[in-house]
Amino acid sequence: MGVKTCHRGDCKNIMCSRYATGLGYLCADCFKELVSLGVGTDIRAFMSTSIRPNRDATADRAYFECIFPLDDD
Repeated sequence: MGVKTCHRGDCKNIMCSRYATGLGYLCADCFKELVSLGVGTDIRAFMSTSIRPNRDATADRAYFECIFPLDDD
């Protein structure tokens, strides 16, 4: 098995297991981000973007829970 480098923007991940004809390889981290963006995402545009730094989803959730607290009624 050869080294399969992620074809997204400046991503340096290797050993990617996802491949799309005309787009290239995509690593697990970039695939997870793509999925989180949803089906309306322009995949070609996504592939040319830079990777986002790893985010702490726990902190994101806490932020939004402060804005939208559970209604105890």
